[in-house]
Amino acid sequence: MTKPVKQHLIDPEICIRCHTCEEACPIGAITHDDNNVVVDASKCNFCMACIAPCPTGSIDNWRVVETPYSLEEQLGWFDLPEQAELQKGEAETGVIEAHDDVVAALLAEAHAGAGGAALAPKSASKPTVNLFSAKKPAKATVQGNYRLTEEGSDSDVRHIILNLGTVPFPVLEGQSIGVTPPGTDANGRPHLMRLYSVSSPRDGERPNTNNLSLTVKREPEGVCSNYICDLQRGDEIEISGPYGSTFLMPNDPQANIIMICTGTGSAPFRGFTMRRQRTLPEGGGGMSIYFGARTPGSLPYFGPLAKVPETLLKKNFAFSRVPGEKKNYVQDMMRQQKDDLASVLGSDNTYIYVCGLKAMESGVEQALGDIAQTARLDWKTLRDTMRESGRYHVETY
Repeated sequence: MTKPVKQHLIDPEICIRCHTCEEACPIGAITHDDNNVVVDASKCNFCMACIAPCPTGSIDNWRVVETPYSLEEQLGWFDLPEQAELQKGEAETGVIEAHDDVVAALLAEAHAGAGGAALAPKSASKPTVNLFSAKKPAKATVQGNYRLTEEGSDSDVRHIILNLGTVPFPVLEGQSIGVTPPGTDANGRPHLMRLYSVSSPRDGERPNTNNLSLTVKREPEGVCSNYICDLQRGDEIEISGPYGSTFLMPNDPQANIIMICTGTGSAPFRGFTMRRQRTLPEGGGGMSIYFGARTPGSLPYFGPLAKVPETLLKKNFAFSRVPGEKKNYVQDMMRQQKDDLASVLGSDNTYIYVCGLKAMESGVEQALGDIAQTARLDWKTLRDTMRESGRYHVETY
């Protein structure tokens, strides 16, 4: 069996041919022609000197291959090839850097419920990815740390605002960032990175501010969640990313966006809603959210959401632990609104996003199947069509 190798590649779709990477490379491993900027696998020693100067993140791409792509092949590319499926055992050879491995595994697990590899909406903005890594992170300052859930409720969820200062960190709604808590685990190894969805729109908490926000729930044994939830105003934190290139918002004023979430799964949808508020205050094609929590007091952003006009966002809350009331989950609320959902399910302008606890997947999937049937639609066929056109997305954990 040929031992696979890790190869450094440049994404020709994102690269702007500024040649800063070529100038930064100390060993002359990067070259170009009139078409592309490429990396010579026979020279590259993974020194990473080219990563930080790149303004787009196109330089930070890697593939594990049995035979490295030649310069001639790369010079002829118009887009980056997908990671080829490797033979059993090759993923365990140790050639993948820990950072790459963790990010890929986390994203793959989170998106597994989409029924296959999802695509970004065709109208979505082009995302910047991998601009900063765990080894070479961006530094941000904590601008605010606010509790979102009621004191005494069964969950402590925080809204964390991070100020990037002069650091360029372009992020789109639906993308994530990485946070690695300081210190080591019980075996003396550095803690692993964790991914958190960004809960602010692309232009910041307030328009044209270079900051972003996270929605983080404190977990009793969660090393990273406790680290983030304990941050104080003025503290410095290192972040990596942005990550994610498919769970993105369509830039289509006629798009009807259906958002289904539980708990901190609301994070990307806060960004979606704020983006549409700023660009289409009249509502455009429509937005609706099906949001599940135990009680109103444990539902993040319950107060701010109540102030969003129904003309912009139709809100459907499902509470499963309200004393004296029947348990109500997001799939139950969806069935209660089955006529509204069935009327738009087959439209080419409908986009569905599911985000939250993995336990919600099967219930939501079954509800969508039942609702599709009332509209004389086969859900699995429709889901595949929507996924392949960038209109069905699942991100659970």
